[in-house]
Amino acid sequence: MSRRRTAQAAVARAREPGTLSSPPPRPQLAPRPDVPDVRRVSTFGYRVFDDHCDNIPLEGPPRTVATISPNSYGMATRDPEFREALQNADYLVLDGVYFGLAALLLQRKKTKINNGPAVFASVIRRLNERGGRVFFLGSTDQTLAAIRARLARECPNLTVECFSPPFKPEFSAAEEAQMAEAINAFRPDVVFVGMTAPKQEKWAWRNRDRLDTSLIVSVGAVFDWYAGNEPEIAPIWWKLHLGWLIRTIRRPEILKRYPNIGIFFWHLLLALLGLKRVNP
Repeated sequence: MSRRRTAQAAVARAREPGTLSSPPPRPQLAPRPDVPDVRRVSTFGYRVFDDHCDNIPLEGPPRTVATISPNSYGMATRDPEFREALQNADYLVLDGVYFGLAALLLQRKKTKINNGPAVFASVIRRLNERGGRVFFLGSTDQTLAAIRARLARECPNLTVECFSPPFKPEFSAAEEAQMAEAINAFRPDVVFVGMTAPKQEKWAWRNRDRLDTSLIVSVGAVFDWYAGNEPEIAPIWWKLHLGWLIRTIRRPEILKRYPNIGIFFWHLLLALLGLKRVNP
């Protein structure tokens, strides 16, 4: 049986309840040694990738890519597993300029901005150039079909497989094992995870070492943008650091995130006043 048919069969089996027994509990994950020659800026306990996203390698053992923003920082103050996933991400990229204010104001260090769409575009372009394999985990079957169709037009050298997991707050151990089986049967170079934060980052961190892939990238809203479910934000707004404003205008429910964002700016103010310790 071909590797593609094997992967498709695994995806089909993963959709059937009860096809796999629950795996034993995962052992406590230990952070890997730093990837050699990676530039980082450390602030508030997070080590942020400080280089162009083209320099994130597409080979090697499984490594995670996550993004950090004032919103994710605020969520992580109340979610220890999410904080662990971000702090131990192999490549934690700066999603927008505002979290970078901490390093700029407290350490006089600028941090390279690599938002989710930029990382996605970089990885897809490089994979297409060499004829790579990519797996999309998350969203609906309709969105995944739209992603597959667009990639077939724009990146004909890619081999693509997808899986839509159950829509629920938490996955069971058996469900996570089913997703891992589907991915490993396909053996992609890169896995894109689009389940929204913090679920996607925590899933990538928990399952990193069981996946037969080189890169696990949590990109969230990129699935909907690339599929055409939501209009993409014009590059000019990212350059003006106003991508967040356009998203808020289009999706007012994002206002619910503002308390999390406020936590970051409150901590930054306390640090500037010398009332909060900055952990490098």
